[in-house]
Amino acid sequence: MKEPLWAPSAERVQSAAMTRFIAFVNNRYCSAFTGYDELYRWSVTDIPSFWGAVWEFCEVRASHRYDRVVDDLSRMPGARWFPGARLNFAENLLRYRDERTAIIFKGEGRETERISYGGLFERVARLAGALHECGVAPGDRVAGYLPNLPETVIAMLAAVSLGAVWSSCSPEFGIQGALDRFGQIAPKVLFCADGYRYNGQRFDSLGRVREIVGAIPAIELVVVVPRPDERPGIADIPHAIFFDELVSRESRPFPGFVQLPADHPLYIMYSSGTTGPPKCMVQGVAGILVHHLKELVLHTDLTRADTIIYLTTCGWMMWNWLVSSLAVGATVVLYEGHPFYPDPGALWRLARDEGVTVFGASARYLAALEKSGVRPGREYDLTRLRAVLSTGSPLSEDGFRYVYREIKGDLQLASISGGTDLNGCFALGNPIAPVYPGELQCRGLGMRVEVFNLAGKPVQCEPGELVCTAPFPSMPLYFWNDRDGSLYRKAYFERFPGVWAHGDWCQLTERGGLIIYGRSDATLNPGGVRIGTAELYRLVETIPEIADSLAVGQRWEGDERVILFVKMAAGGELTEELRERLSRAIRKHVSPRHVPARIIPIADIPYTINMKKVELAVRNVIHGEPVMNRDALANPEALALYRDLPELRSQE
Repeated sequence: MKEPLWAPSAERVQSAAMTRFIAFVNNRYCSAFTGYDELYRWSVTDIPSFWGAVWEFCEVRASHRYDRVVDDLSRMPGARWFPGARLNFAENLLRYRDERTAIIFKGEGRETERISYGGLFERVARLAGALHECGVAPGDRVAGYLPNLPETVIAMLAAVSLGAVWSSCSPEFGIQGALDRFGQIAPKVLFCADGYRYNGQRFDSLGRVREIVGAIPAIELVVVVPRPDERPGIADIPHAIFFDELVSRESRPFPGFVQLPADHPLYIMYSSGTTGPPKCMVQGVAGILVHHLKELVLHTDLTRADTIIYLTTCGWMMWNWLVSSLAVGATVVLYEGHPFYPDPGALWRLARDEGVTVFGASARYLAALEKSGVRPGREYDLTRLRAVLSTGSPLSEDGFRYVYREIKGDLQLASISGGTDLNGCFALGNPIAPVYPGELQCRGLGMRVEVFNLAGKPVQCEPGELVCTAPFPSMPLYFWNDRDGSLYRKAYFERFPGVWAHGDWCQLTERGGLIIYGRSDATLNPGGVRIGTAELYRLVETIPEIADSLAVGQRWEGDERVILFVKMAAGGELTEELRERLSRAIRKHVSPRHVPARIIPIADIPYTINMKKVELAVRNVIHGEPVMNRDALANPEALALYRDLPELRSQE
């Protein structure tokens, strides 16, 4: 029987928003819930009442209240949330206009920057006025090819204040990676930086921007965020202007927060691109707002007194999640750069200096921190720290123990799991419950999460597929350019009709927690950044010495590393020079996160009868797990080639 690593004090339980929410629900619905388990069961049984209670408790700002919470829970997908409501996402994030600090920015080689809530509103208002004058209107797409800067947050808020749809990806994505995403949605405006710093090096972005703009005719305006006190040449980039020049033109009135239907598009997020170009997932205003508020206020216990940081790029949904903390009035810390630059203690000095109370990162970061020998709790004053959040991949039991041993003994460690698809979590933290090693504390309120076996039957205390059997507000509205909805249905509902199958292999515990074992599909997930094999294959196919390839994720030291198997062309040899050339090409044209930890020659690549690579089967083989449906393979004997390879047991 596992023993908890931490349990909240009576005082902490009493003061938690979760406790106040239980009292709110009891008063509103004449119930008598005494704890989380009862609340959870009600939240997935009376789904409309639960989400209506979240709307009220979190004080969503809307010019017109919804007519009903949801129109038809039997439609999955297809249920409409909060029909009749009129609201604006940016207005909810900018509800505070005082001098409390809204954003603290720290980047490599940059002085710390602070922006008050009042100052943030003024900057957003000026930019919104400029964009409005440039013709940005509801439904237009505005894209960000940006580092994690204050200007990124300001650009998003200004765009969505006008009813535009925001979409972003990190500048570490190569030209093709950006075109695979932005090329599909045809943005009217592109925000970018002239470059970014990482691990002490400066990387130029403008060369890539020139090619991206040249390949997307829909772009009418390019807004460049330069380095402080520098002005690189942008004359050869069509429609380009510097950020500060755009907002410093003669004063324009703020056009106001455009009031939009609840299901108006807010964000376009991207799938990993495993089976082709990334799918463009369109997410709605009210659904994302209410879902984020539930997770931040109830599950994270975030308040105006908190200072929150999450180590993320603008290409990961945790950026969107972090920025929603502004709706709570918390102070958001943005960090841009390598988390170990100039040394592994960089983020913990920042946490100490800024009094961080909620610290979020990937499981991979925590594993690397432990390996580096850093003991943050002994080396830095972390008095204010009360919660550590971990996501991106499963955090090992050893990782849990490291946090409590070397960071702080009295804090809530919330391992959370969800996805870009829902811009949030299926399972996450519970501030009024104990923490057990290796377990996510609970299923999220309002999320009817179950574990199905291969026959599609719910199971507990045994591994299976993570599914959600009822609609929830942050489900994608639709996929871009998916006119008949077939891509959407295929992505989640093909295996179990009417049930969202997420692609995680997991187990419900007897305590109501969740253990995540990893992805059950072929998506690669190093450091919590979902990446697709198709993007790798497109590049590998250009290497003449390689005839074929297959990429999988290998569980490694509490995270996942990318393994690339290559079948050499006749007369080809996998030399060190070829390995280095291939790695450089992947780093340059796709992204650094796609660079394989191991490139291994193999005699054959397994395929299905209809000629699809069977990545999941190979993943199972290298982990010593059974392979299902061998009869579907054209060459099942090839699987034996992947068993017990010495290269998979070696260090990076």
